Amino acid sequence: MLILGSGEVRQVLDGAEDEVLAAVRRAYLLHERGRTALPHSVFLRFPDDPRNRIIGLPAYLGEDEPVAGIKWIASFPGNTASGLERASAAVILNSMATGQPEALLEGSVISARRTAASAALAAAVLGSSVPDTGVSLVGCGVIGFEILACLRAVLPGLAAVTVSDLDRSRAEVFAARCRDRWPGLRTEVAGSAEEALAAHRLVCLATTAAAPHLTTDACRPGTLVLHVSLRDLAPRSILAAVNVVDDADHVCRESTSLHLAEQLSGNRDFISASIGSVLDSGTPFRRPGDRVTVFSPFGLGTLDLALADLVRRRAGSLGLGTWIPDFLPAGAGAGAVSG
Repeated sequence: MLILGSGEVRQVLDGAEDEVLAAVRRAYLLHERGRTALPHSVFLRFPDDPRNRIIGLPAYLGEDEPVAGIKWIASFPGNTASGLERASAAVILNSMATGQPEALLEGSVISARRTAASAALAAAVLGSSVPDTGVSLVGCGVIGFEILACLRAVLPGLAAVTVSDLDRSRAEVFAARCRDRWPGLRTEVAGSAEEALAAHRLVCLATTAAAPHLTTDACRPGTLVLHVSLRDLAPRSILAAVNVVDDADHVCRESTSLHLAEQLSGNRDFISASIGSVLDSGTPFRRPGDRVTVFSPFGLGTLDLALADLVRRRAGSLGLGTWIPDFLPAGAGAGAVSG
């Protein structure tokens, strides 16, 4: 068993935005072409603690050298008050020859980077006749910062960012971090989420909201909303938008905004396309100038596998990781395993 901790995962992925974006793009194309297996994610919730959850995302990615595994990710928003990260995760990769687990990777960094790459890829692909030179970020956490970093890689003309958070001090700290990382990026803190929504035609929602709390009424016509946290937008805003998803069956469940819109409308006709179909078509996508376009990615486990495999391969060439040679039983006579 190869074990790769957070620092080693970061060492591989830092500065590798192009490789990360390529891996995410390839995973979307493979999914579109039917070369993945993707059971529904398993949500472990707690009867007296509705805010917290742990999610299992099993997946198979059928590349020339196929990959199978699972991401096990916990979201405990209250952690931030104690100075801990909201999300923690582990990714297990299994051998396609024997089924044995062969790598264990710290998964929160992988999860954040693949989420950021997914959003940035959508921003690059779901283009506008008017170039996007600014972005509004609603939700000033780890994911928001990673998305901004990835957007900078795919949109070189991005010159301004407006940030908003329920906690004004958190937004100020986030803005200061942005100014330190990108001194040439004009950074402002909005007085409200609605002010942020109106500031630019590219908007990213990355909050911990469990139920809709925003509409797109304040958005300019032609805005692209990267609806990363999935539960921010009122169903009526979803129904009025041009909707692009990663996978309709996955995103229309677990009380996401799209799930609520489906329940309200009785169908999924409001979904226009998947990001995989847009990538596979070879035809440029131009979002309409008179409506809002919303990209809602459920966050497919295949993306985590693509990045975990990238990390594992590059870590090997860099000599990173800890090998546990006796993690598994030694041979067939070592004892029976049920299951």
